[in-house]
Amino acid sequence: MNDQSSGPDSTQETFISHLIELRSRLLRSIVAVVVVLLCLFPWAKEIYAALAAPLLKALPKGSTMIATDVTGTFLVPLKVTLMAAFLLALPYVLYQMWAFVAPGLYQHEKRLALPVIVSSVLFFALGMAFAYFIVFPVAFGFFAGYAPVGVHMMTDIDKYLSFVLTMFIAFGVTFETPVVVIVLVHFGVVSLEKLRSMRGYVIVGAFIVGAIFTPPDILSQVMLAVPLWLLFELGLLVARFVSVSKRQGDAAAEQKLT
Repeated sequence: MNDQSSGPDSTQETFISHLIELRSRLLRSIVAVVVVLLCLFPWAKEIYAALAAPLLKALPKGSTMIATDVTGTFLVPLKVTLMAAFLLALPYVLYQMWAFVAPGLYQHEKRLALPVIVSSVLFFALGMAFAYFIVFPVAFGFFAGYAPVGVHMMTDIDKYLSFVLTMFIAFGVTFETPVVVIVLVHFGVVSLEKLRSMRGYVIVGAFIVGAIFTPPDILSQVMLAVPLWLLFELGLLVARFVSVSKRQGDAAAEQKLT
């Protein structure tokens, strides 16, 4: 008698059940973001004002930001509030993602995946904070002071939002460097010795990345390149202990087998 439980029908049912669960997790995540957005919407103007504060402080006295689009005064604060709502709901969204993938992971994969997810979020948030509190005041002060005589710096709010999002992504991804290094070493994709030998290339690449993703002034480029290099060094330092711990665990497992 054939075992029907392992046939193609069973496989199809399992696949459909996974799709249903994925849809459910996604809907819960979207609802969470929407609920937070509705709660924050009454303060949309204040949230945008907080985002624009670094530029407003750097502008000459009497200068303001402008809106060249008719709907910009409504849509731009709404976009900023949506971004804030997503960040606030991110822990719940990540929990839904974890609840979906965790049953299919082995125990040792769970032990690695959860710290990687949490540290990735923390480092990305740290990168955004570094850009907002350190880079923005310096960069905007430079641009405002460099304006030619007779030219008033009046930035469009939509273009400012695009600039800020680009900088947030650039610095957020940059601050993920230690996590990437640790994961690569842990899974044996690249050896720790190989990464150390590439230190010179990483430093040059850091300044190239800084030149691409930051404003054209040298100071902003350095403020991205130097943290990228230091975070690479931090990743090497932590990866050293991770690789030692992994070797000890492998040795202990081999001794149990023998």
